[in-house]
Amino acid sequence: MTTRLNPITTPRHELRVEKARRNKEAALAAFIGKKAEIDEMLARLQALSDDHFNCHPDEAGWAMVGTLEHYASLLKRITDSAFGQGEHAR
Repeated sequence: MTTRLNPITTPRHELRVEKARRNKEAALAAFIGKKAEIDEMLARLQALSDDHFNCHPDEAGWAMVGTLEHYASLLKRITDSAFGQGEHAR
């Protein structure tokens, strides 16, 4: 457990430095947590894709094409945003 500085006896600049350090640690923890969430989602999507989106070849039809088109459009929005392409081009 980290002890907090006493605001009465600690100079203001030290308090600001400590607050900035704690804020940076919290941001890093949040970043790592969100990255883990994304990694998990990507792994699940990859597994679903490897299994042909739970679609047996005999069952493939236009409805499944529409579903995959929808998935692809959502992923395109994400990749365009991540890579600065499409409507997110700089």
